[in-house]
Amino acid sequence: MNDAVQVALVTGASRGIGRALAVGLARAGYDLALCDLASQPEALAETARQVQAEGRSARTYDVDVSSKADTQRLVERVLADAGRIDVLVNNAGILKLSSLEDLDEATWDAHQDVNTRGVLFMCQAVLPHMRGRKAGRIVNIASLAGRQGVPGQGHYAVSKAGVITLTRVLAQEVGSDGITVNAVCPGIILTEMGRNNLGSEEAVKHWENATALHRLGDPEDVVGPVVFFASPQSAFVTGQALNVCGGLYFH
Repeated sequence: MNDAVQVALVTGASRGIGRALAVGLARAGYDLALCDLASQPEALAETARQVQAEGRSARTYDVDVSSKADTQRLVERVLADAGRIDVLVNNAGILKLSSLEDLDEATWDAHQDVNTRGVLFMCQAVLPHMRGRKAGRIVNIASLAGRQGVPGQGHYAVSKAGVITLTRVLAQEVGSDGITVNAVCPGIILTEMGRNNLGSEEAVKHWENATALHRLGDPEDVVGPVVFFASPQSAFVTGQALNVCGGLYFH
């Protein structure tokens, strides 16, 4: 990758981990292309303002990552506006709690469509550009749930396990083109979604005590690993899935 200002495309950038990653990448010197569902314009605009406060440019786009046509249009628009995509961060995801016994077909399909197919579609959309430049970094946000499974999140865990496997295979398929593909597996991160899933302060305390660091994560805790995978420092690292969990899981 050359010395020009690089562009990072972050999906699901309107809040939580996605917003923290966008601001963290801006702080590391990247210009940002930020996208989320069309229903999130105000939240996405706030992420853009925070990126701009770091002295970097930010353009916003709406996208439904579960639609292949939508992801193709998004990448075309970003390339028309910015001229390049150096880093893709696949952060968009959903989680609706359900036991497997009670899980309905629509909820299963929605999680696979957004969490797994959405990652595939975004990768497919950027790869021709990255192949043409013989350079690129893809960072997929998976989950610790994809490592071990969590009661009430089986469908989500399956979708994130798919992201981990997709990462490993794609890394092997595109490595000869100078593209690296890695995944980050956050543990319990205290976003709005994370707090809602825990349900109570008692549950927060329980899981804090279960970690080696005796705390749960903040969205900013995910920034460093993603910036590393996006940077030249990780040039010889590909196909890996890094747990970012405070010592909750050790495999």
